Amino acid sequence: MRGKFFGSMALIATAALAATAGAQTISGSVVFDGKVPMLKPIAMDADPVCAKKHTAPVMSETLVLGTGNSMANVLVSVTKGLPAGKSYPAPKEPVVMDQRGCQYSPHVMGIMVNQPFKILNSDGMLHNVHALPKVNAPFNMAMPSTRTEALETFTKEEGTFIVKCDVHPWMQAYIRVLSHPFFAVTKADGKFSLANLAPGTYELEAWHEKLGTQVQTVTLVAKQAKAVAFKFAAPAAK
Repeated sequence: MRGKFFGSMALIATAALAATAGAQTISGSVVFDGKVPMLKPIAMDADPVCAKKHTAPVMSETLVLGTGNSMANVLVSVTKGLPAGKSYPAPKEPVVMDQRGCQYSPHVMGIMVNQPFKILNSDGMLHNVHALPKVNAPFNMAMPSTRTEALETFTKEEGTFIVKCDVHPWMQAYIRVLSHPFFAVTKADGKFSLANLAPGTYELEAWHEKLGTQVQTVTLVAKQAKAVAFKFAAPAAK
């Protein structure tokens, strides 16, 4: 009995070790460096219904900063170093984009190939969802007040593309379609975390809609967590 007990414990320990052997994590932060540009509020006066949905000025989401100039809406993803030929199942849980307050929310999204993309219309008014991928099939979908939900999928990996509303031109969002789950979009605290990576050397990319991309190479050994930092700045005036 004693031998069976310790044998079982050894098997449990081995299984736990195997489970954590690939549990390497890359985490970090994204900040804006330099003088912060003055961005004008979004002018929604062209549609009084949109304007009435807000009691205060609505700021542009082109550059969203938190405490210490941490940056939101930066998509961080692994672009090189994953095992060749390995496939990752798409989550059944959808990525959800809402149309609320005459804005798309969230502003930047990562989604896996074949993962459901659910589009909501919480505004109770006419909107339009015009997705402009170049690899996947584009679509141009009217969503009147009676259509509160729609479902789409992207079947191929693709770099970041824009989604816009032809009714309200200030409404814009960005989507990247990935074949793996190792990506994250920062919130106002600028933080991200990519977990469950195998040991190896990876190329990590941080993308911003106006400030471009930055790349870092990160090497992970077994059971290691590594922190990296990205810093963006406005381009120098010419």
